[in-house]
Amino acid sequence: MDTDTDTATTGERADLLEALRKHRDLFLRALDGIADDQARLTPTVSSLNLGGLVKHVTATVGEWNRFVEHGPEEQAAIDWEHIDWSDPPAEVLAYHQQFVLLPDETLEGVLGEYAAAAAATEALVTSVDLDATQPLPEAPWFAPGERWSARRTFLHVLAETAQHAGHADIIRESIDGAKTMG
Repeated sequence: MDTDTDTATTGERADLLEALRKHRDLFLRALDGIADDQARLTPTVSSLNLGGLVKHVTATVGEWNRFVEHGPEEQAAIDWEHIDWSDPPAEVLAYHQQFVLLPDETLEGVLGEYAAAAAATEALVTSVDLDATQPLPEAPWFAPGERWSARRTFLHVLAETAQHAGHADIIRESIDGAKTMG
């Protein structure tokens, strides 16, 4: 993905873009040649599937992009520790929909949405003040009052992408033996 902006991007920003692209490529390589029905398979002990992973990473990248630009979004007050999983609330069901390629969705469609989210991230990496901070939303997994810089947020997006590239590789290998590396 060479653009005029890429040739002008140097130093830390170029390093961030290169790392994001590398791990995005590894993530997407696990989806090469996969049909929609294969993208819905859950061939491991996990309930993860390839289509759902793409949707989840897309949603996560979008959330962090909005965070960099606008700060924390209002979070639904979900008490994750006390959910009745035999009858979960609507917010929890909606959250879990991002981990499933639904019957009316196609892998091609969700990959298009992922490409748009990735392009938005790249535009932000090249344009925002990497030192600008935003307060993190209130959540049990963030320290109260914690703030992240745009730089730290992009590193988190990179880590999420790399982690899910590994998940995708395992799922793909379980489907048909194909590996993204090796």
